[in-house]
Amino acid sequence: MKRIFIASRGNPEQLAQLFRAELPDYEVLTEQPKPGDADVPYIVVGRPLPGVIRAVPGLKLVLSLNAGIEHLLASGEVPDHLPIVRLVDDGLALGMAEWVLAQALAWHRNLFLYAEQQARGEWTPQPEKLANERKVTVLGAGALGRPVAEHFVRFGFDTRVWARSHHEIEGATTYAGMDQLANAVRGSDILVNLLPLTNETADIVDLDVIGMLTDGAFFINGARGGHVVDADLLAALDGGKLSGAALDVFRIEPLPSDDPLWKHPKVRLSPHVAAPTHQHMAVKEMVSNIKRFERGEPIPHAVDRSLGY
Repeated sequence: MKRIFIASRGNPEQLAQLFRAELPDYEVLTEQPKPGDADVPYIVVGRPLPGVIRAVPGLKLVLSLNAGIEHLLASGEVPDHLPIVRLVDDGLALGMAEWVLAQALAWHRNLFLYAEQQARGEWTPQPEKLANERKVTVLGAGALGRPVAEHFVRFGFDTRVWARSHHEIEGATTYAGMDQLANAVRGSDILVNLLPLTNETADIVDLDVIGMLTDGAFFINGARGGHVVDADLLAALDGGKLSGAALDVFRIEPLPSDDPLWKHPKVRLSPHVAAPTHQHMAVKEMVSNIKRFERGEPIPHAVDRSLGY
């Protein structure tokens, strides 16, 4: 009997029940296998404690519960010979698109400003623009960035997309490579970050990039806190270069109680919920990947360690 170990610190038994329903011929474990136990070819992990992955006997495939896997690579927990598969399913993509569009549209139609006015008892209509009068740049054209960009196109925004390599997205202008980053960002009203976190993309949103936006632009980060130079972001907010920011991810999570982002009047915070994992959809995707692996087929979203995602 093949075995799967659910190494989640959330609710491993709930995940195990879903796996058992999908794979009744597999043994699904929620307790750490002991030395000398039968081989466990598959492990499902979120952010495992040190030593958990290396202690699993006969491991062949690591299935991540997250789209971001930089923590697995940085920790050195996963031996180089073991393949890692990122979790990218329809639920994650749909959730991220909803969150990004909600933030963008609320800023675009001045809903944040009107909420502040309501709290003060003010009635002051603001100048309104149509979507086709706004430029949006999406950083990232992968499983999350592409559908977000496609939604912006459908809403009529002038949409640009930047990524490490070239992509074609209908209705959007696409750019590739660091030498094209400035062209992608310059003059945009809304900047959305959905990049994977790698050595190349760490700290990519700094004063230089923010300075290329229009005055009073809006920044949305649904990727990782490590993409943003926090001091530069705060300086741009305080100086008026940015009129606001919607942030779902941070360098330290939960965000420390003394962090200035908590009380900044131009910042909208959410607790890393932009694209939550929908367990039933995630399990179906991981089960499909296990079956692909056993048939010797390519697995979508397998990690290329040379790229960091």
